[in-house]
Amino acid sequence: MVWDFSFERECVELKRLAPAGYHICLHIKDTTPLHRLLDYPASWVAHYTAQAYALRDPVVAWGLSEVGGVRWSAITLPDPFDILGQARAHGLVYGATVSIGPLNARTIGSVARPDRELTDEELAQAEVLITDLHRRLMPPRPLTPAQVEALRLIAKGYRYADAADALQISQSALKARITAARQHLRARTTAEAIQRAASYDLI
Repeated sequence: MVWDFSFERECVELKRLAPAGYHICLHIKDTTPLHRLLDYPASWVAHYTAQAYALRDPVVAWGLSEVGGVRWSAITLPDPFDILGQARAHGLVYGATVSIGPLNARTIGSVARPDRELTDEELAQAEVLITDLHRRLMPPRPLTPAQVEALRLIAKGYRYADAADALQISQSALKARITAARQHLRARTTAEAIQRAASYDLI
């Protein structure tokens, strides 16, 4: 599958559905998402992060245990820290969450409004948008053995000259392998390519 990291259309649609903001964590693995789209109020993001609420959030717990879509008002999991109540003070009064994918690559996305519950149609639209984002970031095809070797050496801290010597190739050949790997992974930098390849267990 070809990756497309231009999310402009989806962000416009999400903002229309969620005037109070949205937060989409795509392909979560080992508690870290491969990609994140965040449009919640900065005050809420700062407070949520400082309190480490992700480990205690009933919305996150629901997203890890269920697949589908739900309004926050229908989540019955305990909220002893009143996270949803505190969110309301930052404008996230009504919201819904969508969860999709296997547990080792789960996508969890939430959308919020300040004025009313999402309609059934809006919740369905959120599910379609978040599902589309999840599918567009499916893992890419494996790298070639030559690309894997090159990225592994650079990831270990080898300089280009040393990595080329270790592989018994020219520096230009090494750079060609790295460039091909970056293009395959749709990464802007070598460091980003290494991170994405590692996230997908490609290296």
